[in-house]
Amino acid sequence: MPQITNLRFLFSKSAHHPNPIFNSKSFTSNRSSSLKQSGNKESSLMKTGGFNKKRAEGKDQSRPKDLKLKVRRLNPVNTLSYVQILGTGMDTQDTSPSVLLFFDKQRFIFNAGEGLQRFCTEHKIKLSKIDHIFLSRVCSETAGGLPGLLLTLAGTGEQGISVNVWGPSDFKYLVDAMKSFIPNAAMVHTRCFGPAPKSDGVLLDDNPEKVNDQIKLIDDEVVKISAILLRPETHGLKKDEFAIKSSDISVLYICELPEIRGKFDPEKAKALGLRPGPKYRELQEGTSVKSDLKDIMIHPDDVLGPSVPGPIVLLVDCPTLSHFQEILSAQSLKDYYADIAEENHKIVNCVIHLSPSLVVNSSDYQKWMSRFGGAEHIMAGHQMKNIQIPILQSSARVAARLNYLCPQFFPAPGFWSLQQPNCSNDGTDLKLCKTVSAENLLKFRLRPYAQLGLDRSGIPSKTGPIEIINDLILEIPEISDAAKQISQLWEGEEEDAGDGVTYVEGDKNITEEPWVNQNIVPRCLENITRENVEIVLLGTGSSQPSKYRNVSSIFINLFSKGSLLLDCGEGTLGQLKRRFGIQGADNAVKGLKCIWISHIHADHHAGLARILTLRRDLLKGVPHEPLIVIGPRQLKRFLDAYQRLEDLDMQFLDCRHTTQASFESNYNNNNQLTNYELPNENKIENTLFSKGSEIQSHWKKGVNSVDDNVSYPLIKNLKNVISDAGLENVISFPVVHCPQAFGVVLKGMDRVDSEGGMIPGWKIVYSGDTRPCPELVEASKGATVLIHEATFEDALVDEAIAKNHSTTEEAIETGHAAGAYRIILTHFSQRYPKIPVFDQSYMHKTCIAFDMMSINFADLHVLPRVLPYLKLLFKNEMIVDESDDVEDAVTLPA
Repeated sequence: MPQITNLRFLFSKSAHHPNPIFNSKSFTSNRSSSLKQSGNKESSLMKTGGFNKKRAEGKDQSRPKDLKLKVRRLNPVNTLSYVQILGTGMDTQDTSPSVLLFFDKQRFIFNAGEGLQRFCTEHKIKLSKIDHIFLSRVCSETAGGLPGLLLTLAGTGEQGISVNVWGPSDFKYLVDAMKSFIPNAAMVHTRCFGPAPKSDGVLLDDNPEKVNDQIKLIDDEVVKISAILLRPETHGLKKDEFAIKSSDISVLYICELPEIRGKFDPEKAKALGLRPGPKYRELQEGTSVKSDLKDIMIHPDDVLGPSVPGPIVLLVDCPTLSHFQEILSAQSLKDYYADIAEENHKIVNCVIHLSPSLVVNSSDYQKWMSRFGGAEHIMAGHQMKNIQIPILQSSARVAARLNYLCPQFFPAPGFWSLQQPNCSNDGTDLKLCKTVSAENLLKFRLRPYAQLGLDRSGIPSKTGPIEIINDLILEIPEISDAAKQISQLWEGEEEDAGDGVTYVEGDKNITEEPWVNQNIVPRCLENITRENVEIVLLGTGSSQPSKYRNVSSIFINLFSKGSLLLDCGEGTLGQLKRRFGIQGADNAVKGLKCIWISHIHADHHAGLARILTLRRDLLKGVPHEPLIVIGPRQLKRFLDAYQRLEDLDMQFLDCRHTTQASFESNYNNNNQLTNYELPNENKIENTLFSKGSEIQSHWKKGVNSVDDNVSYPLIKNLKNVISDAGLENVISFPVVHCPQAFGVVLKGMDRVDSEGGMIPGWKIVYSGDTRPCPELVEASKGATVLIHEATFEDALVDEAIAKNHSTTEEAIETGHAAGAYRIILTHFSQRYPKIPVFDQSYMHKTCIAFDMMSINFADLHVLPRVLPYLKLLFKNEMIVDESDDVEDAVTLPA
């Protein structure tokens, strides 16, 4: 078979890149030629500054839509209706499962944990018709996916669309705080119910009707939804809202469909003197009419057969046994118990339990479940048996294929590396009533009545790694040889060729490219071990999660010294658990030293609260310091609002306080902090930017002076924390994307070699989202690794400028101008579902990032040599094949 070095046809410019960027000429001359080919005279950075100034200043917002409440036309007949389990975090136990209540013209969602819209995208569940979102608790576990979901709904373009969000506490301030990153947040109507904290029991919002302990929320011809609040016992304290946090209040929801009227009997109507005509319809619609032949009134019950009771579904979120006492004392539930002989007894058809196994396995809870007679009980709480089943199967398939090709950079996912869990005590063997374990897309049909009951037809088939790899080999037979060739990069006796590059002795399958001899390994990697630094790309997509790529998050693993997170998009915790397994991810979260956020867009920070609350719970009872979160100042408003719901156990530090200027003002006598200098236009000697250009000077103005009294204690704490992690410093620097957008430099401490000499510390630079700018080039000078966004392919430079992002070529140019040793491209537009469009030329320092990619510093010298093999893996999938998955993603803020 042809060797991988002969597969240059894969990188053919005519086949995959109609406007090639690179050629064999010099890098500098190549740029001008590519700009001519694009036909865009205004796209030259040297002429115009090459960025969207209004967007960078936050002044490019379009006029708001007409956000008047849009009422959908109801269909009381509803020939199709069901409840369905939407998995979210069942496999990783990071979020609460969601439940969809489906009608012909309406959609209701119960809980919106992280990963909801990504799951729905994969299974083509349209969320655009959602009218109501109900939260069983207002916390990160149940509402972590809400910001991203609302942002997606805001970008669907439907005029006047409106979403009502219901929850058992006053979380309006949280939604209001989202307006800083959700332009159309006014479309959200918060419907809070129950006693407000510190309000002495006064009902919130519209003061919904309350019968005993049951609060009626919705009551129309389609469905009646009511709620029963569950508060934990306060163990002797006065039972009021002063003793209970908002996130402690839980909800039991009751969904009741209207009864189905009996079949119309025309013979009965004829006997009562009624002629065929419009009065027949009036009777069927429940209206009494006067007989045509007799002096009597005819009522619907006189001509209709017996009515069929409407189905009833209960959703129970009882997080602790303490909450369970409220269930036992709920008076309104007596109407639904089968063991109480009442004339107005209501039959419950389905109970969906979101409660954890600790609760549902208790004898008292099981006895309570049995009181609903023949109801179907669906156990949707976290169960161990679901760990082995990946919910995001498309992403898991790609991860398995990458692992087969190159396990060194793509370790086996955590959920497939676990031992078989013991499922004997997961709540499926309850003795007092029949139960069913929830599965992804499991339905309980409510209409038509003839199909009432469980429906497993939509449950996706389970595919393991063995089947995935067998399919891969059948699809690409040469992949087996490619995997062997990659393994030879690490195997066998290695010898130093004298230029700092290691080669595999006896490797006859790979011909070294001419540039390899020029690619000298920097001294900071001398004697580097596998327990030093690892970069784990948890999310590599932009805008919103897709089937194959989650949104931005980078885990910097310092092993025994802890870890850091650079950005924390929605689903970051789930990605950590898929990469390291549940226990491994818990350990990683406990070891976090700080989290750094680049800017306020939701795809970079919406997963933050879930990480913080998990760390808080894991370290409960253990002496520890609050985690330091570094981010733009607008982020603090959102976190402060969240803090009112549940304790995030964090300290916030503005990115402006971690710039070099800030550190120098606070530690001007510290020699370790004077190694960095502010970007200076006279020091930037490259052809990318003209001196004094607008793009260079834009961020030099409007930076407020640092408030030493506020920042100094936190900066001092940060300095101690990162020093323990083996870091010299964490330096933020401004970039050109949106107001208060930053990149970051992580500098490792110098080391002592075996002869007592000093080995300089490594340097990781992360661009955040940005246009090419001199601040980034200066910060990246001599970087060991530059992680640079590359949202668009080179042919879309105009769109990159409009949205203040970078193209692949521009990202590589920045790395070359800075002299970075390795460049990792990430943050790809979701229009590229599996692999972005790029040209192989001049990629000798560069690699394309994929979700779960783990790059150990000991392997950096091999990194670019893997790229051709990765392109081979996706040779049949170079174009967008999932257009329906990304139709909204490309229009949203990123």
